[in-house]
Amino acid sequence: MSKVDPLIEVDRVISELRRGASVRIHLGEVSLLMLAAEAVSLESLTVLASEAKSLPALVMTGTRANVLSLDKSDHQACVVKAPGGLNKAIIDYLANPLSALETPPDLTVLQVSAAGHLEQACITLAKLSRLLPAAIVATAGPATDALNVSVSAIEAYMDIAADSLRVVSEARVPLEAAEHARVVAFRPRDGGIEHLAIIVGELNPDVPALIRLHSECFTGDLMGSLRCDCGNQLRGSISEMNKFGSGILLYLAQEGRGIGLVNKLRAYQLQDAGYDTVDANLQLGFDSDERNYLPAAQMLRLLGVKRVRLMTNNPLKVAALAQHDIDVVERVAHIFPSNEHNVGYLRTKATKSGHML
Repeated sequence: MSKVDPLIEVDRVISELRRGASVRIHLGEVSLLMLAAEAVSLESLTVLASEAKSLPALVMTGTRANVLSLDKSDHQACVVKAPGGLNKAIIDYLANPLSALETPPDLTVLQVSAAGHLEQACITLAKLSRLLPAAIVATAGPATDALNVSVSAIEAYMDIAADSLRVVSEARVPLEAAEHARVVAFRPRDGGIEHLAIIVGELNPDVPALIRLHSECFTGDLMGSLRCDCGNQLRGSISEMNKFGSGILLYLAQEGRGIGLVNKLRAYQLQDAGYDTVDANLQLGFDSDERNYLPAAQMLRLLGVKRVRLMTNNPLKVAALAQHDIDVVERVAHIFPSNEHNVGYLRTKATKSGHML
C-alpha cells in the first residue's frame, strides 16, 4: 500500500472537522478521537461518547486557559476534564469567548492538566482548519469509523505545503497605480489555498527587489475598512513600487494575522467590547500573530529573488525572511495616517507587537 501524502491526509480531516464530524489522530499505537469544539453538537457528543473508551475532555491553548484563570502556568496547551464528562454548555463557554451564556457555569469542578504531544497536535489541527483553537478529545475505541491522521503529518503540514508551492498561473493585470503589472499564482501540491505575487515593472536581478509581504485582508483590502490600515498599505506599496520602477507584493493567504476571516470578525466583536487587537486574539486562544512566512520565502526563491528591500513596519517580518535565507538589505518604512477608527489598533501594534510607527 502506498504511503498517503501528508498534505492530502491533513486536508481530508480538515474537511471532516469543519463539517462537525470526528477524526482519529494517532501517535504510534495511541490514538484520540477529536471534534472541533466550535462545531460540536449534542448529537456529535453522543456519538463520540459511544465510540470512545474515555469521557470526552476539552483541549485548549494555554493562552485561553490563562485568560479564563483556569491555568496560570506556561503550558502550551491544557486538557480540561469534569466529573461525569463535559456538557455542551461548558464546552461553548470555555472554547468561545463570545458564548451567549447568561450565567457562567461552575468552573471549580474542572480538572486542568498539561496537554501531551497528541493533544497539542489537536490544537494545531484546529488552527489549520481555521476554527477556534479548541478540541473535544477522547481515547479512541478499536472499531472507530473515522478518518485517520498522524501527528507527524499535522506537524509537518505547513512546511510541506510551503515547500511544495509551484507557479500555476500568470497574467498581465494593469492596475490603477501600476499599469505595467502582472499577477503570478502559487499553489501547493495538494491543491490547497493559493498565494499571489503582484509584480510591478521589470525586475532587475542586480538590484535588491523592493517587496512587501501583505497578508490578505478582506475587510481592509476589498471593503475599505477603517478598522485597520491594510487597504492603504496594499495600494500605497504598489504605488511606491511603480515610482521605484519595479517591485513585488506577495499577497499571502493568511487573513487576520493567520487566524482566518471568521475568527478575525470574532476578534472585532471582542474589540468592540473593549479588548485591543492583541488581547482579542488572546481571548480567542490564539497567539498575537499566527502567521508563517515560509511561503513568502519560497515564492521569492521561485521568482529568482534572494536580496530584498522590505517595505514593512514589523521587525518580525525582517527576522522571518532572514531565517529563511532571504537577504533583507534594508527595511523601508511604510506608514500611513491613522483615523478615529484605527488609532488604537495602530498604537497597540506599536506598543505590544513592536511595530515601528
